[in-house]
Amino acid sequence: MKDCIEKLRVYAIKHSKMGSGSVHGIAHWDRVAKNADLLNTSDVDLLVVKVFAYIHDVERDDDGYDLQHGPRAAELVDEIRETELAFLNDGEIRQLKKACELHTTTWRTEDATVNACFDADRLDLGRVGIMPDPDKMATVQGRIMAEKIMEDNPEADWLLNGG
Repeated sequence: MKDCIEKLRVYAIKHSKMGSGSVHGIAHWDRVAKNADLLNTSDVDLLVVKVFAYIHDVERDDDGYDLQHGPRAAELVDEIRETELAFLNDGEIRQLKKACELHTTTWRTEDATVNACFDADRLDLGRVGIMPDPDKMATVQGRIMAEKIMEDNPEADWLLNGG
């Protein structure tokens, strides 16, 4: 898995329109991938969540408000299905596309893997000055991690509503 993810990481860096300093760029993707490990349970496909980390924001045009970057990322999944994502099976591709498409518009789904994708991303909201809200996590593990972030940063409670 590690080799596949590293190759995908390199592809995402080359494909992205955003520079290395972007709040939605490689540093964020690496943190989302680390969050995936922390959210991993027996009902989560860790490989899908790791791939999501490097695909979900790669179609952003900029760091602004871009609700269509998720659907564009889902389209990219189809485009690179037989090349960069050839190591994923059909079910994993469906989960990845759903997570990419919905990650900015949907709170929770019935799919534990998709939910872990959402939370892996949400747990890194601090990079843009937003405290991850335990009540807006899609997984039990995400909720616990968000509560821990709040415990470690009690003075930042005001950030729960975006400042």
